[in-house]
Amino acid sequence: MRWDPAQYARFSDERSRPFFDLTGQISAADPGLIVDLGCGSGELTATLVQRWPAATVRGVDASAEMIAQADAGTGDQLIFELADAAEFDATGVDVLISNALLQWVPGHQELLLRWADELNPDGWLAFQVPANFGSPSHWLMRELAASVRWRERLAGVLRHSDAVAEPAEYLALLAGAGLRVNAWQTSYLHVLTGPDPVLEWVRGTGLRPVLAALSPDEAAEFSAEYAESLRQAYPERPFGTVFAFLRTFVVAHKPALSEATP
Repeated sequence: MRWDPAQYARFSDERSRPFFDLTGQISAADPGLIVDLGCGSGELTATLVQRWPAATVRGVDASAEMIAQADAGTGDQLIFELADAAEFDATGVDVLISNALLQWVPGHQELLLRWADELNPDGWLAFQVPANFGSPSHWLMRELAASVRWRERLAGVLRHSDAVAEPAEYLALLAGAGLRVNAWQTSYLHVLTGPDPVLEWVRGTGLRPVLAALSPDEAAEFSAEYAESLRQAYPERPFGTVFAFLRTFVVAHKPALSEATP
């Protein structure tokens, strides 16, 4: 399944806000190695160098298209690489960040436990995932995919609400592993402009598996029917189209060796 960096970047201002809300809660003073797992095209990853100028920052993504778009303009201090999150080893990492990635990774709770164990003492694990699988943008997509016209072609393509856990579940998971955890949710009310803006938003993310499974003509047919439903669910107003987007945030700190329980 291919990513389209240009399509994803159409709403870059709105998509970048959660990244800064997430990283703003990381209190690492002098990390040596920072990893942005699921870095995309790297623009947000580069801001980590500005915040921690003495650190080495690695951007990791499984999309060759996204990594090809990334620009490591600061030389050896900022490195981008192609790799799968499920195979990532957090040994030696001081700050591990994952922004809007883990919803694509089945069983990521086990990964979180492994990363928590591998992180350096005094390390930080921070991630953000969408929590809007029950919103019209998602259930309308699933409903259409399950219709008589599409259910055979799209069986098993879309994941449901089990793609992510509740904030309390993440908190209990990581606190049980000995980390100090801050978990919360934020609902963003994005005001989008242009024709069918919610459709254009999901084209860059949640709709990708559907489009990848269909022929170009089928994808156009599905998109047209889906767009009609979205217009009703998200009516255009004089100032734009309001797109509510709920996200879950977790920032966890692994105690330093000096803080470990004897």
